[in-house]
Amino acid sequence: MAQFARRCFSTSVRRLNNASASEACSEIFARFGDKPISVRKQLLDANQLHLLDITLGRARTSTQGPANGTPIPPGYHLVYFTPSILEAELGLDGTDRTVNPLSPFARRMWAGGELQWTQDESSLLRVGQEVQETTKLLSAEPKKLKSGDEMLVVGVEKTFENEKGVALVDRRNWVFQKEITTPKAPPPLPETKSFPEGDATRDARQSYTSLFRFSALTFNAHKIHYLPEWCREVEGHRDAVVHGPLNLINMLDLWRDTTKNGEEGALPASISYRAMSPLYVGEQYRILLKKDGNTWNTEIWDSFGKQSMKGNII
Repeated sequence: MAQFARRCFSTSVRRLNNASASEACSEIFARFGDKPISVRKQLLDANQLHLLDITLGRARTSTQGPANGTPIPPGYHLVYFTPSILEAELGLDGTDRTVNPLSPFARRMWAGGELQWTQDESSLLRVGQEVQETTKLLSAEPKKLKSGDEMLVVGVEKTFENEKGVALVDRRNWVFQKEITTPKAPPPLPETKSFPEGDATRDARQSYTSLFRFSALTFNAHKIHYLPEWCREVEGHRDAVVHGPLNLINMLDLWRDTTKNGEEGALPASISYRAMSPLYVGEQYRILLKKDGNTWNTEIWDSFGKQSMKGNII
């Protein structure tokens, strides 16, 4: 294996223990089960939203940010209340370890979740508001991988409350797998396949710049999003991985543009979504919508016939 991978593992000073998935679940409930994980207040500033618009290529101008009172588009709350973690407290892979279970379950991946918005226009999240975010633990379940190895699925709930009350409830699930002790090699590149069709589609391709900027805006130091050597020589990815939250915003943006003509303040009632396989920097992918009664089914597909994410928007 390459020298980079050997250097990564040789500099890790943490000891892996032998906690089972069930024991790790019990411990995380003992730590957080009867109290909030965190309660934070923050000003929803215009600059952060403007920089996200620029990153997504949606800014009307590169110099003038949104005015106070501008509604926060669906999913864009993800660039606020970012983790404030010292570098020394990050995991070996760069992830925030605030909610991590016991070792060896140190590899965190965003698995999916659900967002629910208030439909009261006077209660929307807006630029210039002071908002309180409360995070609490919902669940922690031991699971088995197809290989027979153990993992945990941990559910958390984040509520965002302004002076009018709760404006948004964000429930998300994280998968925690065992820390890598033997580097993985990336599989060969699959054969290219045609994209599926939908009632509305949008093709996209992320660059190293867009991934870097989204990592910076979300203060996300996870190495799979910006360090190709880590991706290829340690985790077994063929290149840097597109962020799950960025994919979620992609789906919501297509819904907003398709059903509301990009209208400012347009929000769905909810979206439930699940991540299925990674997307990679420089590779084209497709976001699509399919109407099903009062629901919009949304999907993301890579260039090789694999579905990356799916969801339902109401």
